[in-house]
Amino acid sequence: MSKIRTPYRYDFVGSFLRPQALKDAKAAYQAGDIGEDELEQVMQREIARIVDKQKELGFHVITDGEFRRTFWHLDFMWGFEGVEHQHTGKGVKFHEVLAVLDDTYLVGKIKAKPHPFVSYFKYLKQFEDENTVAKYTIPAPAQMFQQMIIPANYDTTRKFYPENEELIRDIAIAYQDVIKQFYDAGCRNLQLDDCTWGAIVGDAAKQRYQSLGISLDEVKAQLLEVNNRALEGKPEDMVITSHICRGNYNSSFFTSGSYDSVADYVFAKEKVDALFLEYDDARSGGFAPLQKVSEDKTVVLGLITTKKPDLENKDEVIARIHEASKYIPLERLCLSPQCGFASCEIGNKLTEEEQWAKLRLVREIATEVWGEQKFA
Repeated sequence: MSKIRTPYRYDFVGSFLRPQALKDAKAAYQAGDIGEDELEQVMQREIARIVDKQKELGFHVITDGEFRRTFWHLDFMWGFEGVEHQHTGKGVKFHEVLAVLDDTYLVGKIKAKPHPFVSYFKYLKQFEDENTVAKYTIPAPAQMFQQMIIPANYDTTRKFYPENEELIRDIAIAYQDVIKQFYDAGCRNLQLDDCTWGAIVGDAAKQRYQSLGISLDEVKAQLLEVNNRALEGKPEDMVITSHICRGNYNSSFFTSGSYDSVADYVFAKEKVDALFLEYDDARSGGFAPLQKVSEDKTVVLGLITTKKPDLENKDEVIARIHEASKYIPLERLCLSPQCGFASCEIGNKLTEEEQWAKLRLVREIATEVWGEQKFA
């Protein structure tokens, strides 16, 4: 078992652009030209290649690139009892594009069962070595909670959960079960991806929740509650981090707004070990809210964007790191891209080589700022 713990001084969120061979194989599978076994062979080969690339670049955290899923969040939800989905061609309006997502909704009470993502982790774990540790990414409990109370799902959810408190309880219990499944499979580094905090900072959030008769403060309290209840009983030697984003689909975004209005909740009170924070442009606001981060957390500054190929200026990024250190000590900071390169299968608008150039820059800057981190 690798003793490396996340986050590392130079890190990344988790997803990578799907290679053409994988895209071709999936298209062939959907067309009925190849079977599931053939698709799986291509999948395993491409995951092995992406892991090799992460190691070649000198990163000490490895993921499977999220190659096995179509959507960063919904596929995970489909692994619970009581959840169904359907491809209707509908989706969520982002800034410049419609994010086409499967409708995902309740057909019964939420319960855990053996989750397919755990078997996916087991395949990834075999690639760990003395220099690397496998990290797995799943949507935060709050993400599942929010999915079930969006206006399109609200009435359906109320058939099974008349009150949010019972919904929160069942999501938390189901997540506790799945976290234990990951732990028993040897996972010691789990990342919760969470767009709920990013969605609630936008100007439209107040109107969106007012239409459901819920105040923003009530929503924030519920998001915090479901996340923290899901982490109750977490093994002490398991690192669980949270990545907060404002939407990432085909290089577009869902919302804008600073962290000020949510810092007293997620920064101060969420019981995770570290926060991966989107900070790649002005949409994220300033660093002052970082002073609200509880002393037991590390912050990973997402200063390198995955939304466009242009490389950031190294000196400017270093200056921003030191600006952030005015609010939280430098030794509690790390560096990463602001999000994954392909939160959904469609991916962002850059090439694989441009993707790798971004990661090289992350490592170069982090090593210059903090030096090469030694393993404990």
